[in-house]
Amino acid sequence: MTLPADTIAALAAELAEADRTHGVIPRITARHPEATVEDSYAIQGVWRDAQVAAGRRLVGRKIGLTSKAMQQATGITEPDYGVMFDDTVYPSGSEIPVDHFSNVRIEVELAFVLKQPLEGPDCTLEDALAAIDYAVPALEVLNSHIELEGRTIVDTISDNAAYGAMVLGTVHRRPDEIDLRWVPGVLSRNGEIEETGVAAGVLGHPATGVAWLANKFHQHGARLEAGEIILAGSFTRPMWVSRGDEVLCDYGPMGTITCRFV
Repeated sequence: MTLPADTIAALAAELAEADRTHGVIPRITARHPEATVEDSYAIQGVWRDAQVAAGRRLVGRKIGLTSKAMQQATGITEPDYGVMFDDTVYPSGSEIPVDHFSNVRIEVELAFVLKQPLEGPDCTLEDALAAIDYAVPALEVLNSHIELEGRTIVDTISDNAAYGAMVLGTVHRRPDEIDLRWVPGVLSRNGEIEETGVAAGVLGHPATGVAWLANKFHQHGARLEAGEIILAGSFTRPMWVSRGDEVLCDYGPMGTITCRFV
């Protein structure tokens, strides 16, 4: 890391205040161009620990930058990750307040719930599939507390990988019940199809990121725990939404998700 501990703590506090007020702060990389990816995870970690200390309950992890297009756009060759708290999880059919966010975009994903712990350093896709209880469709609500123009991966990771919320579907499938690579996503806003994709767009298989995350956690002396929700990364481009928008995503054999932004 290149940033001193007091700077990391101050930036984490800025992000916490932006989260509380639904505001946006200037880019960290504009103010600290020397900041590294390790610095950004340290900032996220200080923010996360403060949220837990304040009483929020961690329920899982999100993985981002899992497509080649997004990795090339950000100049990084591996995914990133953030944390998810229980008060950010919505069921399908929910009305979601726009005022809870600084800005709102939607991505189409699959989420996985673990039935047993998963640990690196040599975790494979097969290991991840064996540890997964079931897959469930999910929409991720992206929310950036850092100005979007000119953001880098350091800014995004610091900002909890731009995670805002998650909307979960109702259809659960074990990994041996369905070929998860070919789960489709057809994303509509106000009745018009905006984005389409298939889950194989996520690292070739949507559970590959779960294995990557277990191996990444091992570097920090940690592991993924049973019961955690892992949001595996988008297989569509982000779609902007505004107050009043009705969102529907059709996952074919895994059902649909709906939500409305109010």
